[in-house]
Amino acid sequence: MNYQETLEYLFSQLPMFHRIGPAAYKANLDNTLALSQHLGKPETKFRSIHIAGTNGKGSVANMLASVLQQQGYKTGLATSPHLKDFRERIRINGQMIPKREVAAFVSQHRHFFEKLNPSFFEITIALTFDYFARQQVDIAVIETGLGGRLDSTNIVSPEICIITNIGLDHMNLLGDTLPKIAAEKAGIIKEGVPVVIGKFQPEIHHVFEEVAAGKNAPLLLAKDYFEPALAEIKEYLGQPLQQISFQSPSGERKTFATDLMGSYQEENLAAVLTTVALLNRQDNISVSDNALREGLCRVQQNTGFKGRWFQIGKRPRIIVDTGHNMDGLQLVIKQLSKLNFEKLHIVLGMVDDKDISGVLSLFPQTAKYYFCKPNVPRGLDVQKLAAKARELGLHGEPYPSVKMALQAAKGRAAARDLIFVGGSTFVVAEVV
Repeated sequence: MNYQETLEYLFSQLPMFHRIGPAAYKANLDNTLALSQHLGKPETKFRSIHIAGTNGKGSVANMLASVLQQQGYKTGLATSPHLKDFRERIRINGQMIPKREVAAFVSQHRHFFEKLNPSFFEITIALTFDYFARQQVDIAVIETGLGGRLDSTNIVSPEICIITNIGLDHMNLLGDTLPKIAAEKAGIIKEGVPVVIGKFQPEIHHVFEEVAAGKNAPLLLAKDYFEPALAEIKEYLGQPLQQISFQSPSGERKTFATDLMGSYQEENLAAVLTTVALLNRQDNISVSDNALREGLCRVQQNTGFKGRWFQIGKRPRIIVDTGHNMDGLQLVIKQLSKLNFEKLHIVLGMVDDKDISGVLSLFPQTAKYYFCKPNVPRGLDVQKLAAKARELGLHGEPYPSVKMALQAAKGRAAARDLIFVGGSTFVVAEVV
């Protein structure tokens, strides 16, 4: 198979959660372990950092990968979903896996796959680990796909585990309360391996404490080491940077800058800084202050990260963000409220397994809406979205596609207006 045929095989023949939803979710690690055995346990051949959480995983993963790459380590980065190109999921030092590697892997092992009947994500992770092992990466930053305990990535033995935060998402699979979801995410905690908690949530922190104690795993709360104190946007060499000050328990204040925008990055950056401090206490990986600071300022350049509070236009300013659940969108709406503009235009689409009313209730009634359906089977019907929005006082028109909705918004927006595009990763994918 050539690369295009390989993609068609992966996308059409294998159950893919991000397209069809829960039917693609495998509630055990049987296939993952069988694939690992077949490939010679590639996940044991490189060091790793493993990241779970409801929101912030991508930002934390890309920041850490950028910093480690800046230090000179050959750094693997595994994230999901992709925006434009499947190969975004698998990178080494910011470079996507070559097309020939994807095609060769699937061709070589296709007969085994067809006996096993794995999911899209199970094969993707098998490819990821095999590629990182064969390329002899020094360390890989691995983001979970969904949950933690039963996620296909959860066969690594990491140097450090990170749990960013817990919110109500994928409740039909992970549980219908925060403690139940926290217990699934805590499933990545390994015997004796330090775990960094990015956000202190008093109602669920006991879950992490209990699991960590049972695994003899040191538990570190990021805010105990780096408490965000002040954030502001600066420009350096023509590039916007978010400058965030942190206060240590001793009262010492340190300031770091990153090219990732959004006030929610304060929490993510605290988790990264705590993780780097932990790495520097270990024998095999260390990061200098210079590499840390340079890597944080060059995340997008080093890793190719896009989609989180990402600007794609000026006059009118156009911001896209992949936030798609209640917690993520609350932070996005809060960030929107801090900006200066004359009128707000929102291009909005969703997938059909979200809390539609809950999500829509977060959005401002004063904005002009351009409703659309992302081009995936899970996409929420645009007429249904527009009708539900009207019930909640959000007014606008439905459009046949994301691009047509954005085009309409551009046609109506004045130079000093703001256009926001979001509601789903798949909406953003169609415009970046």
